[in-house]
Amino acid sequence: MKTIYKKLLFLLLLLPFSILAQNTLNGVVLDKVSGQPIPGVNVNVQGASNGVSTDFDGKYQLSNVKKGDKVVFSFIGYKNTVVNFDSQKALSVSLEEDSNQLKEVVIQVGYGTVKKKDATGAVTVLTSKDFNKGPVTSADQMIQGKVAGLQIINGGGSPGVDPVIRIRSGSSLSANNDPLYVIDGIPVANGGVEGGRNPLATINQNNIESISVLKDASATAIYGSRASNGVIIITTKKGKSGELKVSYNANLQVSEITKKVDALSSTQFRDFVAANGNAAQQALVGAANTDWQKEIYRTAIGTDHNIALSGGTDNVVYRASVGYANLSGILKRDNVERTTLGANVTGNFLDKHLKIEFNNNTSLINSNYSNNGAIGGAVGFDPTQPVRNADGTYFQWLTSPTEINQLAGVNPVSLIEQQNNYGGFYRSLGNVQVDYKMHFLPELKAVANFGYDEMSGTGYGNTAADYRNGLKGSGYNNSYKNIESRNNKLMDLYLNYNKKIESIATQFDVTGGYSYQDFKESKHKSGYNFENNLTTEELFTPTRINLQSFFARTNITIADKYLVTMSYRRDGTSRFTPEYRWSNFPAVAVAWKVNEENFLKDVTTISSLKLRGGWGITGQQNIGNPYPSIPLYLASNSAAQYQLGNTFYTTYRPQPYNSNLKWEQTTTVNAGVDFGLFNNRITGTIDAYQRTTKDLLLFTDNPAFFGFSNADNYNIGTIDNKGIELAAEVVPVRTANLEWTIGGNITFQDSKITKLTTTQDNTPGITDVGGIDGGTGNYIQNHQVGYSPNTFLVYEQAYGADGKPLDGIFIDRNKDGVVNADDKYRFHKPAADVFYAFNTSVTYKNWDMGMNWRGSWGNFNYNNVDSNKGVYNNVLTRNTDLNNGVANLLETGFAKSNDLQLHSDYYIQNASFIRLDNVSVGYTFNQKPNSSSLVKLTLAAQNVLIITKYSGLDPEISGGIDKNLYPRPITFTLGLNVNF
Repeated sequence: MKTIYKKLLFLLLLLPFSILAQNTLNGVVLDKVSGQPIPGVNVNVQGASNGVSTDFDGKYQLSNVKKGDKVVFSFIGYKNTVVNFDSQKALSVSLEEDSNQLKEVVIQVGYGTVKKKDATGAVTVLTSKDFNKGPVTSADQMIQGKVAGLQIINGGGSPGVDPVIRIRSGSSLSANNDPLYVIDGIPVANGGVEGGRNPLATINQNNIESISVLKDASATAIYGSRASNGVIIITTKKGKSGELKVSYNANLQVSEITKKVDALSSTQFRDFVAANGNAAQQALVGAANTDWQKEIYRTAIGTDHNIALSGGTDNVVYRASVGYANLSGILKRDNVERTTLGANVTGNFLDKHLKIEFNNNTSLINSNYSNNGAIGGAVGFDPTQPVRNADGTYFQWLTSPTEINQLAGVNPVSLIEQQNNYGGFYRSLGNVQVDYKMHFLPELKAVANFGYDEMSGTGYGNTAADYRNGLKGSGYNNSYKNIESRNNKLMDLYLNYNKKIESIATQFDVTGGYSYQDFKESKHKSGYNFENNLTTEELFTPTRINLQSFFARTNITIADKYLVTMSYRRDGTSRFTPEYRWSNFPAVAVAWKVNEENFLKDVTTISSLKLRGGWGITGQQNIGNPYPSIPLYLASNSAAQYQLGNTFYTTYRPQPYNSNLKWEQTTTVNAGVDFGLFNNRITGTIDAYQRTTKDLLLFTDNPAFFGFSNADNYNIGTIDNKGIELAAEVVPVRTANLEWTIGGNITFQDSKITKLTTTQDNTPGITDVGGIDGGTGNYIQNHQVGYSPNTFLVYEQAYGADGKPLDGIFIDRNKDGVVNADDKYRFHKPAADVFYAFNTSVTYKNWDMGMNWRGSWGNFNYNNVDSNKGVYNNVLTRNTDLNNGVANLLETGFAKSNDLQLHSDYYIQNASFIRLDNVSVGYTFNQKPNSSSLVKLTLAAQNVLIITKYSGLDPEISGGIDKNLYPRPITFTLGLNVNF
C-alpha cells in the first residue's frame, strides 16, 4: 500500500512539470510561390480534436503542444504540411499548391453551391487570380475575354459606359438578350435609370470575390423565366475571423486618344471646295486651320481608391469597405464620380445550426455627360472656321447677323461648353439570408432570403444664355429634368436536404422552394422652353411587374463517379394574361467522372476526366413593355391637350396590346468534357451546344388597318443557335521561384432564323432593323428565314476596271431591267463566326507580368460614317454653309446621297480584329520576417494595340453599325495595393 502511495505522490510531483511541458506555438502560414499570408489554414496536433485557424494575416497560436507532437497545416487547394514539434517558440510554414485540390472550386449556382468537380452543367467560375488587371471599374471589365461563349463589347471609351454582354449569342430577336445578373443571391433587373451609368459599375470591383457564368439550360433552368440568355452570379467578399485586417487599393489612370476619324484636313477641304463648289460656296471658306477632333478631345486623368476592413470572431465575421472614383473621359467635360459603400456581417449561432448573413452594397454616382453629339459634329464641321470669333463668341453659321442657320451644323466645342447634361444616381442593393439546420435533422436546412434593389436617378441640364449667340430658335436658356426610380423586392423561401447514404455510396442534395419578386418603376420628365416660356410635362403611369415561381432541384452523386442533376421551375409573370401567365421549365443533366474508374485510376497522366450532358428549357418574357397584353389608355401631356373654350382637356388614346402573347421558350442541348492532365498542369473544357428558341417575342409591323399602332409584339418564329466552345490552361513552368501560365478560349457560333410565321390571322410583316444616319427612316438590316439575325440587306455595288466603285451604278440582280428594292440581297452579318482570347502570366519571385489578347473573325460592320459623310452633296449641301467630309469621298467620288448609295454593299466591311487588351507588370516588396503586411505596385496599359482591316475608327461595334463611336483610348494605370 505504501508503494502505491509513493507512486501516486511521485506522479503528482511530476504533474506540474508535465503541465509546464505543454507549450504554445506561434507562427505565420504563407503561400510558397507568392509569399503572401494565407488566412483560414487549419493548424492542429495530429490525432488531437482541438485546433486553430490562421487569421486574416496568416497568423496562428496553437496551445498545448508537447515535444514530439506532429503539427499539421492543412488548407483547401494546398498540400498538407506536417512538422515535428521540437520545443520551437515560433514556426512559420510555406504551403505548396495542390493542383488536384485547386480544381475543387466551389461554384455558386441557383439557390446553392456545388464543387466544380461535381458540376454537371456548362459553368465557369472566376476568382481574383483570374480577373483582368489594370483600369477595371466594373464586373464586366473583370471577365472580358476570360470565358468561352461569353462576349462583352463595351459601348465606347466613356467611363462607366454600358456594355453589351451576350452568352452564346443571345436567344431572342427583339426581346431582351442580356443575361440574368444575380448579386449576392438577388436577381436584379436589367438596365439603369435616368442619371445613371453602367449598372454593373455600381458594385465596386474591389469587393467582388468571384463571378460564376452559367451557360447551358441544365445550369440556368433553376432560374426559369429569366435565364434564356445565361446567368452571371456575382459574389462579394466576406469577412474572416481574426484580428482587424485593413486593405487599401488605389490607382491613377491616364488616357489618350490613339485614332481619330479620317476627316478632311483644312487643306484638303479647301482644295475640294475650290474644285467642286460654286462661287457662293467658295466664298464661305474661312481662313482658319481647325482640327475639330483635336479641339474636343483631351488627355484624361482618373483616380480610384478603396479601403476595406475585415475581421471577427469564430461566430461573427464582418467586412466593410468604402470606395471613391473620379474618372474623366477623353471627351472634354466627360466625368463620373462614384462613391461606394459595402458591408457584410455573417453570424453563426446555436452551435452553427443558425447562420444569419447581411449584405449591402450602396453607390452614389454623379455624372457630367459631355454632349456626345460633338463627336459626329467634329467630323462634319468646316475645318476652315475658327473655334471662336474675334469678339470671343463661338463661331456659328448664321443666315443674318440676327438669325441662326437652323439647317447648318453646330460648333462642336460650343456643344460641349454651352450645353450642360448632368446626372445623379443612387443605388442600394442588399439582403438578409437566414439558414437554419434542424436540430432534430441536421441534414435538413431551411433558408429564407429577403432582398431589395433600389435605384433612383435624376438627369438634368440646360443650355447657356448665349448658346448659338442667343438668337431666336437656337434653344438658348432651355432646361430639362428627368426623374426615374426602380424598386425590386425579393423573397426566396426554400428547404435543402443533403444526405449521403453510405450503404449505397450515394449522396442526395434536394432543394425545393418558392420565389417572389416584385418590380416597380416610376418616372417623370419635364422641359422648359425659355424663348416661349413654356414648360412641357411628360406624364408616365407608374408600372409594376410581378414574378412568382416554384422550383425544385435534385443532385445525386453515386460512388463519387456518376452525377445526375434534375431541376424544375414553374414561373408566372404579370406581363401576360391568365391564360398564358404560367409556364414550366424542366432540365436534366448527367456527368461521369471517368478518372474515378478503376481502369484509369493508375493512369498518372490523367488527373481528371469528366463527361457531361444536359438538356433543359428556359423562358423569356422581358420585352420592355410591362403591360403588352392588357388593353390600356395613355393620357396626353400638356402639349397635346384639347381646347374647348378656355379650358384644355387631357385626351386619352388606346395603347397597342396583344392578349395572345405567351412565353418565349428556349430548349438547349449541351455536351461537354472537362479534363486535367499531368497533375493538372494542363486543364481544359470542351462544350458543344444547340439552342432552339420558339414562339419568338418579336416587335414587328402590324398589317394595314390592324391594331392601335404600326407595330406590336407577337409570338412569331424560331431561331437556332449552335456552337462549340474550347478553353484550356497550361502551366509549362512551375518552380519555387518561377511560374508561367498560358490560357485561352475560342468559341465557334452560328445563328439562323428557321421560321418567321404565326398561325394567327392577319400575319404581321417583318420589320427592318438597324437604323442608320443619312436620309430619313433608313434601315440597313433585316430578319429573314435562313439567315442570321440582323443580316445586312443591301444593293450590289458595281465596280470599274480599276476596282473603284462606280457612282450610282448597281447590279440588277433579278435582271428585270430596273434596279429597285427587289434587287436588294442579304450580305454578311454583324455577329462573329469565331471569337477568341489568349492570356499569359509569369510570376518570378516578387515580380509578376500578365498579358491578354482578344479578337473575332467573320463579323462585318456597316461603315455609316463613310456612307453619311463620304459624298459630295453632304459637303456642298447649300449656299449658306459648308460641312466637312471624310477622306472616303476622295476615294469613291460619290456625288450624292440617296437610297441606293446608302444601301450599297460597298460599306459592308470586314470587321475581324485582334486586340491587345491589357498588359500589366507588378512588384511585391519584401516584407519583414513573419510580417503579414503587403505592399504591391502595378503598372498596366489597356487597349494597347489593335490589328484589323476595317477602315473605320474601331471594328468592335455592337450591332455592326458604325456611326459616331466614342473612341476607346489607351489607358495607363499605376496601381498600389497595401494590406496590413
